[in-house]
This record gives sequence, C-alpha cells and structure tokens, in this order.
Amino acid sequence: MWYQNAVTESLSIKYPIIQAGMAGGITTPQLVASVSNSSGLGTLGAGYMSVDELQETIKQVKKQTDHPFGVNLFIPEIPGYTNEQVDRMQKVLEPFKQEMDLVTEGKYLQKQRDFEKQIESVIEESVPVCSFTFGAPSKEIMKEFKKEGIKVIGTATTVEEALLNQECGVDLIVAQGSEAGGHRGSFVGAYEESMIGTFSLIPQVVDAVELPVIAAGGIMDGRGMIAALALGAKGVQMGTAFLTVKESGAKNIHKNAIFHADETSTTITSAFSGKPARGISNNFTRAMKEYENQLLPYPIQNDLTKEIRKEAANRNNKELMSLWSGQTPRLSKDVHVNELIDSIMKEVDEGIQKLTR
Repeated sequence: MWYQNAVTESLSIKYPIIQAGMAGGITTPQLVASVSNSSGLGTLGAGYMSVDELQETIKQVKKQTDHPFGVNLFIPEIPGYTNEQVDRMQKVLEPFKQEMDLVTEGKYLQKQRDFEKQIESVIEESVPVCSFTFGAPSKEIMKEFKKEGIKVIGTATTVEEALLNQECGVDLIVAQGSEAGGHRGSFVGAYEESMIGTFSLIPQVVDAVELPVIAAGGIMDGRGMIAALALGAKGVQMGTAFLTVKESGAKNIHKNAIFHADETSTTITSAFSGKPARGISNNFTRAMKEYENQLLPYPIQNDLTKEIRKEAANRNNKELMSLWSGQTPRLSKDVHVNELIDSIMKEVDEGIQKLTR
C-alpha cells in the first residue's frame, strides 16, 4: 500500500499522519491517544509543561493507548533582556490587564523550565518518539535517545535548518511551510527569511537530505496529503486540522474562531510569546503592532502575556487570546479523530485512483 513507507516503518505506525505537538493544553491525553489509536502518531505538546505535569500526562496517554505516540519539546534559549525593557512592556500590557481585572505584579522573575529533566522524563517513561521545535537537539541528547531506541523528529523551516537537524542525527524531519499555524520552528537567521511556502520548501528539503521528510503547513485533508507525497514527502504533520476535533483541548471560542475564519484571517505575530506565530488577527495583535520593536524575546514575552491570555479564555474574550491557526481554516471540521483520519485516508485512496486512471 502507498502508506507503507519510511515514516510508518520508522515510527511503527500504520498511516503517515502525525498530529502536531501543539503546546498550551490543546493536546489532551484523549487527543494524543485517539490519534495513535486511529493508526497515526499522536503527539503531546509539552513545551510549557513542568516535569511533574509531563510525567503525569504521559501516564494518562499510556492508559488510553498501547500504540506509539510522541512528545514535543522546545529547545531552550537564553534570552537577553533588561529590567527596563520588562518595565516598558508591562506598561504597554497594563490596559489589557485592566480590561481583564488583573493586577500587574512587581519585578518580573523569569520562570525556569527544566529542559534536561523533561528529557529525562521522556527517557524514563520510554516514550517511543520525541520531536523538537526551535532548534536541533544536541548530539548528547541524540546519543541518549538512540541508546533507548527513541525515534527523534526535528523541525526545519529552511533547507539549512534541515541539514543541521540531519547533522545532529535525527531520524526524520518535519519541513514546516509558512502556511502552518502556531509558532514558526525557525532557529537560523531572521524568521522573515524562512517564510517559505510548503510547495516550495518540501521538494527542496527532500532533495537536500537523506532522511524521510514530513510535510507541514496548511495540510488539512487528503488533497493536501496527496500533494505532499507528490512533492517527495513521506508523511504529513497536521496541527489546525486536529485543533478543532472533538477530542482537542482547545477552547470552544478558539475552535469557533477557526470555523468562522477564512484564508485572509491569519497574521504572523510575536506579540503573545516573543516568537513569530500564525494565528487569527484580533484586537491584541492589531494593537501590539505599534510596539513590535519593544517586544521581548521568548519566553519573557510569553510569561508577561500569560495571565491576559488565560483570563481572556476564561471569559470567552477572543480579542485577547492567542488563536493559533494555519492558512486553511475553511477546511476545518467538527468531528472525532477517527472520522478525520478515516476521511483523509479515503480521500487519498480515491485521489490516487483518479490520478492513475
């Protein structure tokens, strides 16, 4: 069958469909397990999780599936910033906090995320697959994972980033086109230089590396999967498509914003997290354009806006939430995971038959 290839063989799954590791509560244990139980690869978005949260959530996933699943982690960075910069940004954010009845705290203290212990947890819990965003894993990490038989997926938005991932020893590469929702995986150079569309990026990465390539960015159905396969990819990673399914942990207001969006509704903004990400435009993204040169790097900006986003979600205020979405929201569906994957596979089967008649 067409779906038996290097991706399915490497990840020990039936269908080469990977659910993107969307951080922030979207990838519930139910969502991750449902994708894996439906013969794809469910992925836990663990970028923001504490070690305790990560361990507990992995255990919850294991209770719901015996199939392979993955964990996505963020490669850490050491951002440079001053207290004066933080104070200025807190003043910029003050009106939004007042709107949400939030009180600005005193001096900002950066919250440390223990990346090394996250890695240890993935190894201790024998997670079959680990993927990385915002950089390539170190050779030391790769050595530990290979020793444990854990498959590693890297993320690239350019050919250069794909080659760096290959050099580090990853097993597969997700090539993320500019249509993708959520954070850009870029880690080399300015993100503006890596805004390459999926159709342009995939064949160039496929030709440059010796590893299986997984296409990501704007893929929502069987038609997108056929296109990715035609360009040389061996599988697809889908985020927005799984964000709106019934098992997703996304807020209903977020899902409804996607259902009512069109191809012109999204924008790239760093205002929420300090890293460029694609989401639906709202009052916050529009107002913050004036302060783009004052935005702090990730994760500082992310920490400063966290309470605003959280309270806005609690109040169903979509104008102050980060409504991540790719550029193909018109194809979003309100269905169960198994229905989505079944429909994708049926569309690919029928599409291939039409093309080969």
